[in-house]
Amino acid sequence: MKLALAQLDIDHGNVEKNVKRAVAAIAEAAARDADLVCLPEIFNLGYFAFEEYANRAEGLSGPTLSRLSEAAANHGISVLAGTIVEDLAKTTSAPETADAQTPADEGLANTAVLFDRNGNRRAIYRKHHLFGYESDESELLVPGEDPAAGICEIEGFIVGITTCYDLRFPELYRELIDQGVTLLLVPSAWPYPRVEHWTTLSRARAIENQCYVATVNGSAEHEGATLLGRSSVFDPWGTTLASSADDPTLVTSEIDPKRVERVRSEFPALRDRRCS
Repeated sequence: MKLALAQLDIDHGNVEKNVKRAVAAIAEAAARDADLVCLPEIFNLGYFAFEEYANRAEGLSGPTLSRLSEAAANHGISVLAGTIVEDLAKTTSAPETADAQTPADEGLANTAVLFDRNGNRRAIYRKHHLFGYESDESELLVPGEDPAAGICEIEGFIVGITTCYDLRFPELYRELIDQGVTLLLVPSAWPYPRVEHWTTLSRARAIENQCYVATVNGSAEHEGATLLGRSSVFDPWGTTLASSADDPTLVTSEIDPKRVERVRSEFPALRDRRCS
């Protein structure tokens, strides 16, 4: 499978411009023969636009995800719609999304949606660990309660979705691996100066779980906070297959589900676990 990570320049507060950039990135990824393209965390609004969360939140059938579903179908490419700020009340009130496994009937969530090549919604992941350090996220949003809702099969991989701060909690990843996940997708809004944390934690999740890990970050600056980019793909040995600097770009890499099987067979560390 050819995987693409769209490290977008995010204009905080300008949803229309950001969604157009996302749709253009989907088209570019498809033109490069990618099978799956991933977008960053809160790519449409900008992670640091906390004052806009309530006013710009959408349901799962809202305009942002509808346009990305359409783009996936038009270009014949699977799309991880990074994350958006989801208004759970709008989602639960829509008849076609009544089975969306919302963690609450109201409130806002940090939500990723994976669409297949036909634009069909295949997985929904609501960020499990909310960030509180110099951030309003944990005060404004409600956490997701069902990580398994972010698991699905795409192009021979069992895909599991997590988001940004989740990287610091390895027990979440063990839970996903125990459900068969072979490719972890991590849309993020990871800022400077925590560069070493970003690269080390991402690689560690690949090594300890013997799976592919793809981290897609934004490229943006807002009121003194700067996203550090460095979107990367790590293989099941923790080897970097592709990575970027901090400028907007499209990162691509070929990945193979059979490699996960080979690594786990040749070096069966997961089999030797004595705790769960």
